[in-house]
Amino acid sequence: MIDLKAGILLIAEPFLKDPNFMRTVVFLCEHQDEGSFGFVLNKNYSVTLDQLVPDLPKIEIPVFYGGPVQQDTLHFLHQLPDLIPGGLEVSKDIYWGGDYETLVTLLQKGELNPNKIRFFIGYSGWSNGQLEDEMKENSWLTVAAKPKLVFHKNHSDIWKDCLIELGGDYAQLINYPTDPQLN
Repeated sequence: MIDLKAGILLIAEPFLKDPNFMRTVVFLCEHQDEGSFGFVLNKNYSVTLDQLVPDLPKIEIPVFYGGPVQQDTLHFLHQLPDLIPGGLEVSKDIYWGGDYETLVTLLQKGELNPNKIRFFIGYSGWSNGQLEDEMKENSWLTVAAKPKLVFHKNHSDIWKDCLIELGGDYAQLINYPTDPQLN
């Protein structure tokens, strides 16, 4: 386990029942005394980016459910600091946000690699001390974020691959049912 800080992944323990976070992985963008903020990486949203933003060409870029907070907001993570200025480097080669007008122009011109960017509706947020309390309850495991996990080619495998990344006994958790009574 590593300390809570920006740039880590929160991996939901296998039996977490909260439907917002069941078997999810959250990329933590910010962790301060006032609270914490991040995005669920492995829950697909029901519409694509071109359906959400009408002035974009018909490019079916997936959008992910970032979390239950402010679901009327659109956020993005990327690996394109040379193309999208103004992003905050959260961890090595992973940037949060940036100049939206530049992003739209690049999308309209088809000049972005969709494997290097992720879009999110809403976000996951915790008030002061809330995430620490959840850590004490063993609701989350932690691992350092790596681009290969954050920008995983198959979002449905992120949770399993994060547990495998932890190794040892954690890798066995991928075989646990969501409800232990079903065993």
